Amino acid sequence: MRIVVFGGTTEGRLLSCRLAARGAAVTVCVATAYGAEEQGAHDGVTVLTGRRNAGEMAALLQGTALCVDATHPYAVAASRNIRAACDAARVPYRRLLRGASDTSDAVTVADAAEAAAYLARTEGNILLTTGAKELPAFAALDPDRLYPRVLPSHEGLYACEAAGVPHRNVIAMQGPFSRALNAATIRQYHIAYVVTKDGGAAGGFPEKAAAARETGAQLIVLRRPAENGACPEEIIKECEAYLLCR
Repeated sequence: MRIVVFGGTTEGRLLSCRLAARGAAVTVCVATAYGAEEQGAHDGVTVLTGRRNAGEMAALLQGTALCVDATHPYAVAASRNIRAACDAARVPYRRLLRGASDTSDAVTVADAAEAAAYLARTEGNILLTTGAKELPAFAALDPDRLYPRVLPSHEGLYACEAAGVPHRNVIAMQGPFSRALNAATIRQYHIAYVVTKDGGAAGGFPEKAAAARETGAQLIVLRRPAENGACPEEIIKECEAYLLCR
């Protein structure tokens, strides 16, 4: 039985390995070389790299028993394309959910634009941990205040330059990051505000939240898009049922 997993996340990697261990032929689709590097090589798992539109996804899904969307919780456009591809290919679609975090002590905003509008009324340095794609929303702020933490890739560094961030402010590192390292970063750069997404435990959110509390920095969280789906155990059980019916 062939299962396609759209991954690039910790959950997608773990799920694909568990499905392969149960006898499924798993194809994992990731958007970037970084995603493929994180996925790694595993018996029974084929990794395809590159962004695909809904039509290309539908072609890939032909003959597939099940498709699991294990993309990032904030990858709304990707999930929309995957659902459309499943509909076109008549393949069952399942959304793998990541556990949400407690954001009760944070300032929560709808998106990066709202975060930037909030920060425009403040003073103090800002640690941006929302990813390179969100940097344009903060470009109108004083660039000397911005300390983006991005992947050490050409795309990440280019996004920082395009947003006018001084080179000395760029933190190019690959996580996960411990509470101690987050706290050290906040203190090193005299950070007053930490902007992040609710990436859950897999995305290092608890460590960022704990570091902000420890140092007195204000945490600003971009709200997660609402979605429906299932936990990994539920999807594993469904896949096992498919395997038994082969």
